[in-house]
Amino acid sequence: MSRKSFFLAFGLLAVICMTATWAQPQPEKLFDDAPKDKNGRYTNTVEELKRGSSAVRLSFFLRRIGATFRSKKDKPELVVNDGSLLRNNTDNPTITWVGHATFLVQMEGINFLTDPIWSKTASPVPPLGPRRYSKPGLKLDELPTIDFVVISHNHYDHLDVPSLRKLAKINPDTLFFVPVGNGKLLRKYGITQVKEMNWGDGATFGDLTIYCTPAQHWSKRTLTDTRKALWSSWAIIGPTKRFYFAGDTGYFGGFREIGDKLGPFDLAAMPIGAYEPNVMMRTAHMNPEEAVQATLDVRAKAAVGMHFGTFNLSDEPVAEPPQRFRQAASMTTLGAANSWVLAFGETREF
Repeated sequence: MSRKSFFLAFGLLAVICMTATWAQPQPEKLFDDAPKDKNGRYTNTVEELKRGSSAVRLSFFLRRIGATFRSKKDKPELVVNDGSLLRNNTDNPTITWVGHATFLVQMEGINFLTDPIWSKTASPVPPLGPRRYSKPGLKLDELPTIDFVVISHNHYDHLDVPSLRKLAKINPDTLFFVPVGNGKLLRKYGITQVKEMNWGDGATFGDLTIYCTPAQHWSKRTLTDTRKALWSSWAIIGPTKRFYFAGDTGYFGGFREIGDKLGPFDLAAMPIGAYEPNVMMRTAHMNPEEAVQATLDVRAKAAVGMHFGTFNLSDEPVAEPPQRFRQAASMTTLGAANSWVLAFGETREF
């Protein structure tokens, strides 16, 4: 073969390979894009979320300051977990609660994290702001290799830049899935492996399909960026297991649509805390009874509670969310066996 013929053949082969790559089927878009208001800011599928009067909000924040030193004796138990079994696990589907909305999930031989936060304070000006009741259930440097991360929204207790930077430094190949509008923040801090997605968008990672799904919440990190970035829940679908991460959300009709289109799920991680005062919290956070109903709506076989007992975020007693969650679940098909309340650091197969 002449040199010219070789390069022609090589070029043709390259075109064929690229065409085959482009022709790979992409996940079907399952939901409409998130709506926007007349100013181009993201909104929910219901009317603007009501968060109480100025007086309600002011008294709430004053109580948060006063509650900084309240007793944490009813916080979840912390168990010893050095991560060794998780680092060696390539077969069994597991979930491990690090704290708040942070889980390590292992399924289909892939490791991923939800809303990772290892910081002691969830605040733009640490050490001021909500502080952790307890240490994380796993040390960040004892994790198995993290393949990807899903982030629900940009509030400081869910998008923790120091933790994300450490994860990206440990493994530069870790991919960060974020709702649209949040990528700029990560890239600002040198995190370049970012995939931004709108509601209904899907992406593949190995044998998994990751869907960005609707939620009812809001976003804000500064005085001027309210609702400029999107919020979401996430569905991770594999050949043998299906996992749903609700993120941070109020109860809304979208759960049923998610269940119809992507369920049934083997396990759903549902927020069960930060619901008092009700007049301020009810549209953006679920109470335990609503979390149980949302689990049934998304057609999950089991639910694990989260978003409680980690940071001082609301008025309800520390021990109340898990108690009410178990009680509500006991009166449904979930029962005690399928309504999980984990200790910090606890691992369970699903």
